[in-house]
Amino acid sequence: MDETAAPENLNPLQRFGRDIKQVRLARKLTQQHLANATGYTNGYVSKVESGTLLPRPSEKFAKGCDATFGTGELFAGLLRRIEQGDHPSWFVPYANLEQKASRILDYSTNLVKGILQTDDYARAIFRAYYSQEESEAIEDKVAARLRRREVFELDSPPLLWTILHEACLRTVVGGAKIMAGQLEYLLAAATAPHIMLQVMPFSAGAPAAHAKPFTVLRFTNSPTVLYTETRVGGRTYDSEQTVDAALDDYDLLRAHALSPDQSVVLIKTLLKEYRE
Repeated sequence: MDETAAPENLNPLQRFGRDIKQVRLARKLTQQHLANATGYTNGYVSKVESGTLLPRPSEKFAKGCDATFGTGELFAGLLRRIEQGDHPSWFVPYANLEQKASRILDYSTNLVKGILQTDDYARAIFRAYYSQEESEAIEDKVAARLRRREVFELDSPPLLWTILHEACLRTVVGGAKIMAGQLEYLLAAATAPHIMLQVMPFSAGAPAAHAKPFTVLRFTNSPTVLYTETRVGGRTYDSEQTVDAALDDYDLLRAHALSPDQSVVLIKTLLKEYRE
């Protein structure tokens, strides 16, 4: 990072790193001291302060800085705001809920759910949706999408049960090579203990054709919510009647989808086609 650059010319990561450095120096701490206090390396701290750590500093590091500096939740809050800035404003409430959910029940009809997308697949989608955006902005969106996977690294990760309509697997996003990589990732994800994956085949007929994409989030100590999304935005619902209806729909979809083992067989078959 250019030390002489004006604050308005710095990107959010550079400003975050500059602020970390300023407080560290004010506390008369070395980079090594901060590294030891937060459980990271000197090199990690250096990259954070220069704004070159990609895709983002971790939440653990930000909280460690707050604890070391005695700054409350200042840097953890700054990091969250940076994170939210890479999502559409209407998606931020859902993203926050997703991080707290104990169960994620999802039905996707034409695209693989964001939390299960590869970087190449997500990049192809964002390039199509935001064709006027600069490459750096696209990469920020890709990184934000991939960071959603961090919930699976928690000590008690949520259970993700996803039903992908066969159209998700056959809609070619970015080309055959990118689709092959995406299907390989899905096969790996299907073996994770906290992920259950089913495919809704075209042969399922009316039940699958009638249903729109939706996600149900369950929480340990909060009411269950329903999330639906369109091209122009998303909305959450928490009325008991609406949520119960969505859960009934999800049970019906599960009953008509292929079993997890059969789903893996279909994905492997399609993967061979993309590799040819």
